[in-house]
Amino acid sequence: MQSLFSSLRSAVARSWAFNPVLTLAAILHFALIPLATALILLDPQVITGMPAWIKPLKFAISGGIYSLTFGWFLTFVEGKRRWVQAAATVTGIALLVETVLISMQVMRGVPSHFNNTTAFDAAIFSTMGGFIALLATMNLFLAIWLLFQKLPDRAFAAALRWGTIIAFAGMVVGGLMSAPTSGQIAALQAGETVNALGSHSVGVTDGGPGLPLLGWSTVGGDLRVAHFLGLHGMQILPLAAWLLSRRRLQGLLGEGHRTALVHLTGVGYLGLTVLLTWQALREQSVIAPDGLTLAAYGLLLGVIVVGMAGVWLHGSKREAGQGKRAMAV
Repeated sequence: MQSLFSSLRSAVARSWAFNPVLTLAAILHFALIPLATALILLDPQVITGMPAWIKPLKFAISGGIYSLTFGWFLTFVEGKRRWVQAAATVTGIALLVETVLISMQVMRGVPSHFNNTTAFDAAIFSTMGGFIALLATMNLFLAIWLLFQKLPDRAFAAALRWGTIIAFAGMVVGGLMSAPTSGQIAALQAGETVNALGSHSVGVTDGGPGLPLLGWSTVGGDLRVAHFLGLHGMQILPLAAWLLSRRRLQGLLGEGHRTALVHLTGVGYLGLTVLLTWQALREQSVIAPDGLTLAAYGLLLGVIVVGMAGVWLHGSKREAGQGKRAMAV
C-alpha cells in the first residue's frame, strides 16, 4: 500500500512539473467523483429526468480521464514547448470552468446545458460553449502536431494520431447538440419564448425514457452516444497498440502489420462514431436501429474483420517464413 501511495505521489509530482494547471484539473475532477456520488444518494432533486448530480459525476469522470490522457499525449510532442504548455493550460482551465458551471447550475436546481430560461442561464451555457470550443481547438492542434511528429514505434504513433482525430470528431458531434431543434426554430419564428436551445436527443424531448445512469434516449435519437464513443478514442486506440505490442504478438507480427492493424482499428472506430451520429440524426434510439442502420453496421464490421484477417494471415506467414529461413541458416 505504501509503495502504491509512493508511486502515485511520484506520478502526481511529475505531472505537476509538466503542467500544474492541467494536473490540478485532473485532481479536482477525481476529487469530485466521491462527492457527486454521495450527493446522488442524498439529494432527491431531479433535473431533466435524471438525478441532479449525475451530470457533474459524469463530467468529473470524463474530465479527469481527459486531463490525464491529453497531458500524456502532449509529452510526445517535441520542439513546441511553449505551444504545448499553452495547450495544456487552456485545456485545464476549460475543463475546470465547464465542471464548475455545471455544478453551480445543479446547486441552483436548473439545467446547465441548452438552458435559455433566463438571460443569466443563457450566458452560462454560452460561456460553457466558448470554453469547450477552446478545448476542441487545443485537441485539433494536438492532432496536427502528432501527424508531423516522428516516433520510434509506428504502431503506437498511429494509435496516438487516430485517437486524437477520433476524439476531435466526438467533440464535433457534441457541437451538433447546440444547434436548435426544428421545434425550437419554429417556436422562435412564431415569436414564442423557448426555454431551451439545442438538445441531446433528436426527434424527442430531453428528459424522456433513457438508459439507466447514462440517460441516453431509448425512444429517439441521442447524439451523446457518438459523442461519448468518440471522446474515448484517445484511450481505446493506445490500448489497442499496447495489446499488439505484447511480446507474444510481436513474435507473430512485424511492426508494419501491427501498424496496419492499428490503422484498421482507427478506421473502424471512426466509422462507428460516424454511424452512431447518423443513426441519432435519423431519430433512432441506440437500442432500436432499423434494417438500413444494421446493414451499415454489418458492412463496416465486415470490411474491418476481412481487412484485419488479411493483415494477420499475411503477417503470420511472413514471420513464419522468416523463422524457417533463420533456422536453415
